[in-house]
Amino acid sequence: MEKKTLKVTLVKSTIGTRESHRATVVGLGLKKIRQTRVLEDTPAVRGMINKVSYLVKVE
Repeated sequence: MEKKTLKVTLVKSTIGTRESHRATVVGLGLKKIRQTRVLEDTPAVRGMINKVSYLVKVE
């Protein structure tokens, strides 16, 4: 069975955001704007995306 994945793209700069939100973006593996990562769909990853939803786009 194929694992479910999410495609996460950083669309907004982390400058001026909370330190914890910047750490969350790094935790998702995103460093530069328009960088995309394919991540496993787990409750932990969903929570991280939810926390910084205003900075990322999910497909």
